[in-house]
Amino acid sequence: MKIGYPCINLTLACKGDKTFRLKSYSEKRFRETVENNLNCLLKILQYNVQHQILFFRITSDLIPFASHPICKYKWQDDYYLTFKEIGSYIKKNHIRISMHPDQFIILNAKDDDIVQRSILELKYHAEILDLLQLDTTAKIQLHIGGVYGDKKVSIERFIQNFQILPENINRRLVIENDHQRYNLKDCFKLSEEISIPILFDYLHHQIYNTNEKLQQELTEYVNTWKIKDGIPLCDYSSQQLNRPKGSHAYTIDLEDFRYFLELIKPYDIDIMLEIKDKEESAIKAIKIVKNDKRFFMVN
Repeated sequence: MKIGYPCINLTLACKGDKTFRLKSYSEKRFRETVENNLNCLLKILQYNVQHQILFFRITSDLIPFASHPICKYKWQDDYYLTFKEIGSYIKKNHIRISMHPDQFIILNAKDDDIVQRSILELKYHAEILDLLQLDTTAKIQLHIGGVYGDKKVSIERFIQNFQILPENINRRLVIENDHQRYNLKDCFKLSEEISIPILFDYLHHQIYNTNEKLQQELTEYVNTWKIKDGIPLCDYSSQQLNRPKGSHAYTIDLEDFRYFLELIKPYDIDIMLEIKDKEESAIKAIKIVKNDKRFFMVN
């Protein structure tokens, strides 16, 4: 078990997800931004290792406009050695890595232009993980997408588009249950069809479920992960009070987190804390799990 948080570190002075407006695009601006983001990523990972935070979600903004037609720069070649260095640090310290494309990535869209743009964006995410030279335990998580008035047909469209994805994308892709359209049961149907792992989102499941026994569903979810995928991944948060359903908590609810740890016994699962104060909550969570026999620590 590893504990993580997504994308940015609020303690460090650097900001690893800098970007800029499309109208301000220039090669000079692009290079400066990429170099900043990669340098900051390494600093974040070093901070995390110092605090035993060994799971991290890399921001989709690492390389600005990477999948946009305006970006002609061969960043993959120029920053190959930098990526290799960061990847070596990740592997040396046994850090689990994931990525999560933005909500506009819709693989089951009815509009083919949206599908093609989504595939380009997924290709970019896969390139990041490939350049880091990470194995297939480094995952790209994705929601199934829209319903468009017919859930069955929309799931079939996801399957059709998944099957045309390049191999370096589909070997990393995992699907996540959401709190409005596709619950865990829907994910099971899709997983069975195309043998894709499921990333379990605890807060989403609390909001949108089919009232089945959670322990049975947890077993089924864990079994979607094969050896090549690594141990299962999940997203954890609690509901922020006085906010719309699905709003992540500002800081970790330690009592609820302890309850969650009991729920997922006896499974070994890497936990991404989708909590707004990021590393602060991760450090609090690690104080709770440090004596759990499932928890992994780096020497």
